[in-house]
Amino acid sequence: MIIYKTNEEVEQMRQSALLVSKTLSEVAKLLKPGITTLSLDKMIGEFVKDHNAVPSFLNYRGYPYNSCLSVNDVVVHGIPNNNPLKEGDIVSIDIGVILNGWHGDHAYTFAIGEPADDVKQLIRVTKESLYKGIEKAMAGNRVGDISFAIQEHTEKKHGYGVVRELVGHGLGRNLHEDPQVPNFGKRGNGPKMKEGLVLAIEPMINLGKKDVYTENDGWTVRTKDGKPSVHFEHDVCVRKYKADILSDYSIIEAAEKANVNLFSNHT
Repeated sequence: MIIYKTNEEVEQMRQSALLVSKTLSEVAKLLKPGITTLSLDKMIGEFVKDHNAVPSFLNYRGYPYNSCLSVNDVVVHGIPNNNPLKEGDIVSIDIGVILNGWHGDHAYTFAIGEPADDVKQLIRVTKESLYKGIEKAMAGNRVGDISFAIQEHTEKKHGYGVVRELVGHGLGRNLHEDPQVPNFGKRGNGPKMKEGLVLAIEPMINLGKKDVYTENDGWTVRTKDGKPSVHFEHDVCVRKYKADILSDYSIIEAAEKANVNLFSNHT
């Protein structure tokens, strides 16, 4: 069942989404070779709680951490650990919060130092595909229009692998609501979107093939061919003429730019 939000509810959700953006921008300031994802996760939990919110992921279906930090060939749901990040690594940081009963949930992929050129391009193209998908999140369009736009830009234009097993989703008082938003599909397919639908749109794109597997921990999803994967996610509200992006990458990008240890992937 698709739950539409009132304008007032959307504004509350914007606050939740912006808290995730602020948390990601704080993380961006700390990223450097030698830091561990476990120490970042601890900081994320503290920052969220200091802002009167609760980490959405903590204890969600038994998940024991505040965030998902996915390094290199980990697509999503990377479990924080004590392995130091290295020069040339990429890390997707996915954070959810519950603020005033509403969820915010989005992600950003950072590069530590200078990754290989093909990885830089994967980061750029995946981020572009997110915005191409968002352009289609308008009333009267169908979910498949978003899916098609992302697949066309990443798979058809650049030959990347679009993960099939994991999808974007509706967002609201629950972390995962209807409808599902795949990153592949046909134009004109899927549920018709109306104003007030809030979606987490999140391309998960592999440098190599689309195939993935889940590790024995039940969470960590990796590429089968061991090649890197990139993940970006925005929270958006469907509107009549143009999607309203509730989260804010500009503050994350500013922090990324200010941190000399981070490769600047702005286009």
